[in-house]
Amino acid sequence: MNPSEPVSATPRRLGPDFARFWTAQGASAVGGQISELAVPFLAVLVLGASAAEVGLLGAARWVPFLLLALPLGVLVDRRRRRPLLVTADVARAALTLVVVALASSGALTLPALVCLVGLLGAFTVVFEVGYQSFLPTVAGRDQLEKANGRLQATASAAEIGGPGLAGLLVQAAGAPWALLAHAVTYVVSAVALVGIATPEEPPVPTGRSVARDLVDGLRFVRRDPYLVSLVGFAGIYNLFAQWIMVLFTVHAVRELHLTAGHLGLVFSLGAVGAVLGAAAAPAAVRRLGAGPVMVGCAAAECVALAALPLVDASWTVPVVVAVLVVVFAVNGAGTSLSSVVALTLRQLRTPDHLLGRVNATMRWLSYGVIAVGAAVGGLVGEALGTRAGIALGCAGTLLTVVWVVASPLRRVGDPRLLAAHAGQVGP
Repeated sequence: MNPSEPVSATPRRLGPDFARFWTAQGASAVGGQISELAVPFLAVLVLGASAAEVGLLGAARWVPFLLLALPLGVLVDRRRRRPLLVTADVARAALTLVVVALASSGALTLPALVCLVGLLGAFTVVFEVGYQSFLPTVAGRDQLEKANGRLQATASAAEIGGPGLAGLLVQAAGAPWALLAHAVTYVVSAVALVGIATPEEPPVPTGRSVARDLVDGLRFVRRDPYLVSLVGFAGIYNLFAQWIMVLFTVHAVRELHLTAGHLGLVFSLGAVGAVLGAAAAPAAVRRLGAGPVMVGCAAAECVALAALPLVDASWTVPVVVAVLVVVFAVNGAGTSLSSVVALTLRQLRTPDHLLGRVNATMRWLSYGVIAVGAAVGGLVGEALGTRAGIALGCAGTLLTVVWVVASPLRRVGDPRLLAAHAGQVGP
C-alpha cells in the first residue's frame, strides 16, 4: 500500500483514563516550564555561574539519556508501565524538595546542583520512556494521532503560562521557591496516574539477557528507514537547539538586559505558536500529508531561530521582547507540529512489546545529543561570546532541513499506512 493513499477509519473515543493521563502530563509540563527558567536563574543569580557552568548544568540534565535510556528501555518492556511512572514522579518531587531546602538554607553549591539535576534527569528518563510506551494502552493505537495532538497542545499551552508563572515566581520569591511549585506538579501527576483503571497486561518474559533485549531494540530501529529518519531529524535539531538555548538565557540576561519577567513573557507569548501548531497537526496531516508537514516544520523552526543573533541591545526593551516573541512563536509552531507527527509515526511503527526499547533508543540518540549541545554551546559561548555562539548554533540547525528533505519522511502521506499492526488501526 502506498503511504500517500488515504485510510478510512472509525476510531473509538478517548475515555476517562486518557483524561487522567492527560492531567498527569499537563501537570508535568507546567512544572517542567517552571524549572526550565528557574534552574538556570538559580545558577546565574544565586551561584554566579558562568556560561560554561550553565552549559555544564544543562548537560547534567540530559546526560542520563545517554547513560541510562537503553537499559531503562528494557526495564519498561519488562514491567508494567504505570507503576514506573508513579515512582518516577514521587522520586522527582523528593529530589526537587532537596534542591529547595539546600538553596533556601544557603548550603547549595554548583557541584551539588549539578548532581541533583543529574539525578532528576535519571528519573525523567524513566518517565519519558514509560509514558510514551504507556500511551497506546490508555488511548488505543487508532487514536494515537488525536491523543498525541492533545498532549502536545497541552505541553505547548503550558509553555504559555509556565514561563510567565516561573518569571513571576523567580522575581517575587526567588528561584528556589519557584522550584517548590515544580515539586507540587510532580505530586499532582502521580495522583492522576494512580487513578488510571485501564488494565495493563503483564509483559511476557523473554527469557533472554538484558543485553540481548537491548540489542533487539537497537536493531529494530536501525532496520526501519522511517525510524532512522526520525532519529536524524530529532538528533540534529536537538543538538543545535540546545546549544542555542543554553547561550540564549545567559545572552538575554547579560547582553540584552532582560529580567526574569521579560523572559517569562517572551516564552509565554511565543508558546502560542506551539499551541496552534499542535492543534493543527491532525488537519494538516490529512490535508497535506505527513511528509510535507515535516519538511515545512523543519524549515520554519530552523529559520526562525536564525533571527536570534540579530537582536541588538540598542533596541528598546519592548521591541526586543516583541521580536523574540515572534521568533519563538514560529519556532514553537514548527517543533510542536513536527513532534506530534514524529511521535505518532514512531508509536505506529513499533509493536507494543518493543515500545519501551524503541522509545528508549530514540530518546538515547535524539536526547543524548542535547547533553553534547549544552556542553559544546557553553564552551563556544565562553570562547567566542554568546552572540557568536548563538549564530554558529543557528547555522547548524539548518542541517535539519537538509536531512528531512533527503529522507523517506518527505514521501509519507497518511501515517496510519505505516502501522506495524494494521489490524489495530482500522475499524
